[in-house]
Amino acid sequence: MTIRNRPDYAPGGLVYSTDGGRMCPKCRLPLTQCRCTGVPAAPAGDGVVRVTREAKGRGGKIVTVIRGLGLDPAALSALGKSLKTACGTGGTVKDGTIELQGDHCERAIAALRDQGHAVKRAGG
Repeated sequence: MTIRNRPDYAPGGLVYSTDGGRMCPKCRLPLTQCRCTGVPAAPAGDGVVRVTREAKGRGGKIVTVIRGLGLDPAALSALGKSLKTACGTGGTVKDGTIELQGDHCERAIAALRDQGHAVKRAGG
């Protein structure tokens, strides 16, 4: 009996696609187009956006991390793109946070304040 003929066989789902990025495990659509409840909602937070500078677990590279936005995934990725262009750097949007490569705390804070967010510098 091959593995596909077993009654308990369930094929794995698509996790990542070069066309759409991360995929929802339930509806198999890109996360930006997902309409099911399989994707956890972004935490609402206290309404204050926190900007920190981190280097732990990144091979000594400094990363600016922005947390507490509480936006839907599409709006978060659009804000991440605008912050990357404002700071002139690369970065990513994942797990409800925006990560910018390098130390861009002051530029990110200024850009977020211009867009009307309540921003606080967290950490050292």
